[in-house]
Amino acid sequence: MLEKNEISFVTFLLYQLSEAWHISPSKVYGKLSEADAIDGYILPCYDTLHTLGSKYLVEDITEMMGERGVRI
Repeated sequence: MLEKNEISFVTFLLYQLSEAWHISPSKVYGKLSEADAIDGYILPCYDTLHTLGSKYLVEDITEMMGERGVRI
């Protein structure tokens, strides 16, 4: 089960990515799910990722999505 801080972080990322990618948070969630980014990257790396700035996070996740073959 997810911790409250992990849920808050994923929600924060959804909205940051939504703004950067110019798509709705629900579409961001779909893209992240398609790439297995939440369970396969964000949550396992939460301890490190949550300490980083939003600009870096958006760049990092955008790059990771491309590496996993998911178009934004």
